[in-house]
Amino acid sequence: MTDDTPPDMRPDAEDGASRRRVLMLGAAGATAVLSIRPALAQSAGSVLTCEIPVPDPGRAGSYIAPDGRLVPARTKGAFPPVARPFKGEEVRRALQGGQLPGTDWNSNRAYVNYIRRLQRGQGGFTCFASLQMPRG
Repeated sequence: MTDDTPPDMRPDAEDGASRRRVLMLGAAGATAVLSIRPALAQSAGSVLTCEIPVPDPGRAGSYIAPDGRLVPARTKGAFPPVARPFKGEEVRRALQGGQLPGTDWNSNRAYVNYIRRLQRGQGGFTCFASLQMPRG
């Protein structure tokens, strides 16, 4: 007795095709995991190397008041702009009670207050917002 059923319609062929599909999906899933993890690691690393200018370039001539507001240059009690932007890692440490490089207690407080007041559209806001994201 011969089986006239086409090979691709036999139950065992269907099971083989299902297994192949599952294996291919598994391989695709593993590839996705391998490509997502480095991307997450890279984004975490970029948060630490992003930069926050104080003040942002559009307000480069302004000084920083102790409460973080921008004030006209040479305002008494205010601090001059910093020479270089702060790195995300430096800001993260300062937000946790550390000190920004090249600052004393008063200027550190003013610069951190300025950074905390950053809003969308200002230079450094995206970096600051990224520092606020919880790490998983």
